[in-house]
Amino acid sequence: MLLWQLACVTGIVAICTGVFVSIGVQQLRAEAETSALSIARTVAADSDARAGVARASADIGTPSNASLRGGPLSVLAAAAEANTGALFIVITDDHGIRLAHPDPQMLGAEVSTGFAEALAGRETVSWESGTLGESARAKVPVRDPDTDEPVGEVSVGFAPSSVFKELPLLLGGVALAATAALALGAVVSIVLRRRLERLTLGLQPEEMSALIQNQAAVLDGVGDGVLAWGPDGVVTVANTTAARLLGISDLVGRRIHDLALPGPVIAALAGEPKSPSRGRRGSDADEPVVLADHVVFIDTHPVSRPNRDLGMIAVIRDRTDVVTLTDRLESVASMTDALRVQRHEFANRLHVAAGLMDAGRVPDARDYLDDVLDASRSADIPAAGGHLTEPFLLSLVEAKSAQAGERGVLLTVGSDSLVRGVVSAPEEVATVLANLVDNAVRAAVYGKQPRWVDVELLDDGDTLGMTVSDSGQGVPDGAQVFGEMRRKELDPDAVHGRGIGLPLVRDVAARLGGEVWLADAGGREGSGAVFCARLPGVMRPPAHPERGEDR
Repeated sequence: MLLWQLACVTGIVAICTGVFVSIGVQQLRAEAETSALSIARTVAADSDARAGVARASADIGTPSNASLRGGPLSVLAAAAEANTGALFIVITDDHGIRLAHPDPQMLGAEVSTGFAEALAGRETVSWESGTLGESARAKVPVRDPDTDEPVGEVSVGFAPSSVFKELPLLLGGVALAATAALALGAVVSIVLRRRLERLTLGLQPEEMSALIQNQAAVLDGVGDGVLAWGPDGVVTVANTTAARLLGISDLVGRRIHDLALPGPVIAALAGEPKSPSRGRRGSDADEPVVLADHVVFIDTHPVSRPNRDLGMIAVIRDRTDVVTLTDRLESVASMTDALRVQRHEFANRLHVAAGLMDAGRVPDARDYLDDVLDASRSADIPAAGGHLTEPFLLSLVEAKSAQAGERGVLLTVGSDSLVRGVVSAPEEVATVLANLVDNAVRAAVYGKQPRWVDVELLDDGDTLGMTVSDSGQGVPDGAQVFGEMRRKELDPDAVHGRGIGLPLVRDVAARLGGEVWLADAGGREGSGAVFCARLPGVMRPPAHPERGEDR
């Protein structure tokens, strides 16, 4: 680039130098021609010259060389030459015979150049070659004093040496200016080169082109969002995934702190540390963040080159599907554990009954089976048999009841629960109900005795409604339960639930066209929070309606 700049500057200076020299030469030529014309006019207007030329032209014969030497016209021309520095001043009659000439040998002879224009009454200026060599000459007609008709001419010439005597000075000035321009161009080129090296971090244009192509390929090829900004906080790079996750299309050119994003997201992007809370351990680097209907992880890394800070780069990973699937697997695992416990308990009871029968104690075996049957009818979910007959919901609630019992929390189904249809979207229902129940159990664990969680389930056509209440400490005023996310276990001062399930259930309900809301923040003595959910399109009519319902 430096060589190209120097070549460009040199070419421009050379062109300007040629133009200036050409203009200077043309100006000197014009000045010489103008001076010759002025002198010729002056001599031609002299009364003695006019009278002498008129007499010579009126004479029929040709004047001899001897008669012209030292004549008045020769004296007049010689005096004018001495005063003006002209190369020659020649005076002729109407036949082109020299009446005055610097070389006396040429007197009385015809001039070597044309004189017709002057005899026609016209003045001419030109560069011509004659007996005295090339010169800038002017030819002016000499007019008769009486008739004012052209009767001869005056030719005045200047030698090139006298015309261009100032040319070396002109060329020296132009050469000095050209040298100064070249030196200035070289200095500016070097300064620009160094500045470009600082701005491009020493990369050459070919390397920058390859870097841009590789960057475009990488940014469009990765599935994660990539966001980069300089030390001033202005975004310089953003791929389409980052724009989609953040919900902002025009990211480039905007400041990070000016983006319309939640505070936790801005803090995560800017790499700001979060305020520590009691009972939390570990770093916030792997903290998930709720962003609209996505659960994302944001990793930020500083970017620098030797002795220079280039800014930050953030990688935004969408983990909504992974977290949702994890919660669904946890629900399935909890139901599997509950079924395993029930199977083990059922096997133990069968062993007891078989042992009594093998011992011949059939009445005792009968009494034992009756006691087991009575115990199953008075289970911890008294309404499960009468108010909750849907198989999927019944198994899910029983599994959650077993888990809650292990933590000292009593899970019950309200007596007003009534589900007549069959669940047609078990994954969505399990995600919402299991998360609400898990949050309620966690809140009840930190509440006062008795610790309980109550679930109400009602269906209306294809819509399932649920209400989950607990005996915890409630939701503190101003807590954003649907926006804050914490993966760590809660302490007694933490917000209701663990936080990550609530944004997920809200997302699931929104996709179904329903909603999840906080009906009562609680906080009163023995009363915790109450969450409600409405899930349309998750129920269908039973395959075999109960008698009395088919009219």
